[in-house]
Amino acid sequence: MRLTANFTLEELTASGTASRLGIDNTPDDVQLSNLRRLAYMLQELRNMFDAPIFINSGFRNKELNRALGSKDSSQHMKGCASDIRVSGYTPREAVIKIINSGISYDQVICEYDSWVHISVPNEGGGTPRKNALTIDKKGVRVFA
Repeated sequence: MRLTANFTLEELTASGTASRLGIDNTPDDVQLSNLRRLAYMLQELRNMFDAPIFINSGFRNKELNRALGSKDSSQHMKGCASDIRVSGYTPREAVIKIINSGISYDQVICEYDSWVHISVPNEGGGTPRKNALTIDKKGVRVFA
């Protein structure tokens, strides 16, 4: 199902781990609504970067999220977050451009200098927190 010009539901729910473990990673109606909001923001990013955006991880139901060792508070479980790579940009460069863009992200996180976690607020119409963070072997801190 196409959600925007460049993003589909299938790519936001795809998971090799889910396939391997036989986990049905189909979102419910609320999660699907959140994934639509996320896809619109990803489309804004795609337009701004004028470059392909690759989804590493999008929606994860509880079973998949736990299989991956992630916390139950993960925005991925709500359909509000995606881990991405932007063609032609390092994760750090992408985060800087997102911060300076004016796009209404909830969180943008440079994770292990390997990918970017980006999210929308957990509730439609919610106020974005605009948290910019770094996560690496030293822990979590404000992006600098």
